[in-house]
Amino acid sequence: MIYFQLFWTYLKIGFFNFGGGYAMLSLIQSEVVDKHSWLTSREFTDIVAISQMTPGPIGINSATYIGYTVTGNVLGAAIATFAVCLPSFVIVLLIARAYTKFRENQYVEGAFSLLRLIVVGLIASATLMLMNKENFIDCKSVIIFAVVFVLTKFCKVHPILTIVLAGISGLFLY
Repeated sequence: MIYFQLFWTYLKIGFFNFGGGYAMLSLIQSEVVDKHSWLTSREFTDIVAISQMTPGPIGINSATYIGYTVTGNVLGAAIATFAVCLPSFVIVLLIARAYTKFRENQYVEGAFSLLRLIVVGLIASATLMLMNKENFIDCKSVIIFAVVFVLTKFCKVHPILTIVLAGISGLFLY
């Protein structure tokens, strides 16, 4: 039964989200933490952090980790990953041909402009969701962020170097 619930949950997440993994984080949290209580808020935040560190899209990585965590085996991870990818695959197959035919249409352009705005809102929602009281960003984190921002934006330090520096700073500060 858990495999079916996992498949159905991630199939819904895959069908009703646009804009990638960060945009789907709030729906994933709603389903996995709030509705099914498969994870605590803290566990979910940890899985999001791990998903960000590993190569690949965050939505797929989090589906894999959560599927494994919920079922305790690789089959659960595979089911969740397959379910979250299936809708995108099907939708892309169905609309790819139509898009090339209608991409210059003003209504299609308007719909994509609206979707871009919605995605920005979903990403902002995910950011606010990750900043709950339990995981709220402290002064040390803000300082690390500010230094990395200045180094990357104004001093043109390579992003990989800033990631390494931020990790080392976090290691010493925490």
